Amino acid sequence: MSLILGIDLGGSSIKAGVVDASSVRLVGDIHAVPTPAGAPLAETAAALASLVAHFPECTGPVGLAFPAVVSHGVTRTASNVVPAWIGADAAALLTAAAGRPGYVVNDADAAGVAEMRVGAGRGERGAVMMLTFGTGIGSALFVDGRLWPNTELGHLMIDGQEAEHLASGRVRTVQGLDWPAWCERVNLVLARYHALFCPDLFIIGGGVSERFEEFGGLLRSQARIVPAGLRHAAGVVGAALYASESARD
Repeated sequence: MSLILGIDLGGSSIKAGVVDASSVRLVGDIHAVPTPAGAPLAETAAALASLVAHFPECTGPVGLAFPAVVSHGVTRTASNVVPAWIGADAAALLTAAAGRPGYVVNDADAAGVAEMRVGAGRGERGAVMMLTFGTGIGSALFVDGRLWPNTELGHLMIDGQEAEHLASGRVRTVQGLDWPAWCERVNLVLARYHALFCPDLFIIGGGVSERFEEFGGLLRSQARIVPAGLRHAAGVVGAALYASESARD
């Protein structure tokens, strides 16, 4: 059994869990700590160090799913975190915090890879779009199982505002939207994404996916719509996979 620690940094919490890289399954429970407001670098490094210390059984590389465009371990955008992350060597920060090699990947890409490997997208061909609804809207686009990285389609403009400012999970909570009102907005987002990319399948993930049974029937698209098979754990699993495979390269 090859145990790898995966960490998923979200707007409200940072989740971590142990993943058996050989079978691609979560081992044990996910542990979470609050995300420091805006995720300042020093405070975030301290939170990451505490999460790593919580899992002493994992001594290998660590993967981090991060809400930004990530290129070779460097974060290039900072829409939902402090601007200091732009151009920051996030992989070096994680490596220092963990005391072992750290690898950083876009959060929605991590979740999407996990879903395509062992979740709702397993065996799917054609165009598949993974969407994560949380503090923002993350996206991962696959064609015949191959990822186009860092799409960040939550920032696409729809009716004069960014998609994630219209229909993220956080917007639903802050504005007190019930499921029908929120799904009406999500359907606008799905329609625009479908017009641009014509996916065969939408996979709905992020924290809101835990309650898919309550709202899934209200979603409409020409594409099929399914919930993430790994639900809120997809980012953790994907981050661990990324670390495991990057360490071998």
